[in-house]
Amino acid sequence: MAESVSSARLLEPQPAVLSDAERAAIDSVPTGLFLGGAWRETTGRLPVLDPATGQTLCAVSDATPADGLDALAAATAAQADWARTAPRARSDILLRAHRALLADADRLALIMTMEMGKPLPEARGEVAYAAEFFRWFAEEAVRLDGGYLPAPAGGARFLLTKQPVGPSLLITPWNFPMAMGARKIAPALAAGCTCVVKPAEQTPLSMLALAAILAESGVPAGVVNVVTTADPGALMTPLIADSRSRKLSFTGSTAVGKLLLEQCARTVMRTSMELGGNAPLLVFDDADLDTAVDGAFAAKMRNIGQACTAANRILVQRGIAAEFAERLAARMADLPMGRGTEPGVVVGPLIDADAVDKVATLVADARSRGATVLLGGTSADRPGTFYPPTVLTDVPDDAQLCHTEIFGPVAAIGTFDTEDEAVARANDTPYGLVAYVFTENLRRGLRVCEALETGMVGLNQGVVSNPAAPFGGVKESGLGREGGFTGIDEFLELKYIGVQT
Repeated sequence: MAESVSSARLLEPQPAVLSDAERAAIDSVPTGLFLGGAWRETTGRLPVLDPATGQTLCAVSDATPADGLDALAAATAAQADWARTAPRARSDILLRAHRALLADADRLALIMTMEMGKPLPEARGEVAYAAEFFRWFAEEAVRLDGGYLPAPAGGARFLLTKQPVGPSLLITPWNFPMAMGARKIAPALAAGCTCVVKPAEQTPLSMLALAAILAESGVPAGVVNVVTTADPGALMTPLIADSRSRKLSFTGSTAVGKLLLEQCARTVMRTSMELGGNAPLLVFDDADLDTAVDGAFAAKMRNIGQACTAANRILVQRGIAAEFAERLAARMADLPMGRGTEPGVVVGPLIDADAVDKVATLVADARSRGATVLLGGTSADRPGTFYPPTVLTDVPDDAQLCHTEIFGPVAAIGTFDTEDEAVARANDTPYGLVAYVFTENLRRGLRVCEALETGMVGLNQGVVSNPAAPFGGVKESGLGREGGFTGIDEFLELKYIGVQT
């Protein structure tokens, strides 16, 4: 999950030519920083580009480190009152946000598609997904539990209670610009924590629109603060070093996550890290091929392949590999490609020119090592940052794309012979976010799922993300879990009170 400003953004941008509906959607988004319940415009401006055209949609405020510290001061000032707010009152606010997001889905989806590129139907799906986090954690806010038990030796009682960890720093990625914000903000607010949110510099508009909706839903001033910037390192470093910050939740690349962990160690700050992946997708010869192809397509093409959960290495048992590859290529062939706002488009642009260059380099490397191109394999000859759906077969394990997140619509297929081989190769990576297994043998399915070194596994399904399920990985894919029953615990501290009797 790269978190860098691409070389494409250094070009001289041109104003975008937008339809009336598109211009109205962009103009509806506040462009300032959201600090202490008010909007603050800055002298520095950060252009927001349409990746389908490279044109400028608008410019938002570019926060300085001083602005960031003002945001933290606002969050700190609001912390005590928000922590004392009744859980039912917090829950009601989150439910209003849930309803507001669904009511405004068309506008929010259009904004997201223009700044990020994903097709409108996927953007609408992401708005609904984001909204569900607010409903889920509205329900969790009123179910914070603790404990009561007698001391084993008698003479005392143990009370266990959960309290908000305090002001939280939330850093979100560009590929799911609203859902990843919701997945962090909702549990923080439900737990009684205030927050400072730093969205990705490529896609700030979705988060600014969400901040406005949260304010309208009744979130008090200072509880949610949003700072947009072209220089996240300069902005976040003093915030992380500040003792008022008590929690950091980050979604992005493993390399950046490691740097943030080093910084957080200086104040022993609580952290949640949702980092990179290298998801294996295993198809055994007893799998239902229709189900496997459907699952592989979903796991590969969601968000144009720009997802940490995307199937990165597709390993198919040798006897069915050719048929599987042909079916998947047929499914991916001739998918309508274009600007995500156009009717019927399935494949939108990648986020920027660097993303296209990365995918093209990985495909060229795989071909040089013996992989065969079954579909695609060359950059799209059109304006914008597009790369066509591509299927590679006979991909060797030493190909770079077997060790790097592809983050594009490239299905890399290799073969295996035995179950033990498949599991060993799937686990041969420092990452461990998610894996996918396709087999009709229940015992094999459970055996393989338990043997895979990942935080999540999809058994005969290609999508695992759900607000009601814990999302997260092991090894270098992260720390902690988001969503599910455990998601709110990431923003709570357990306190023990000993009572003499």
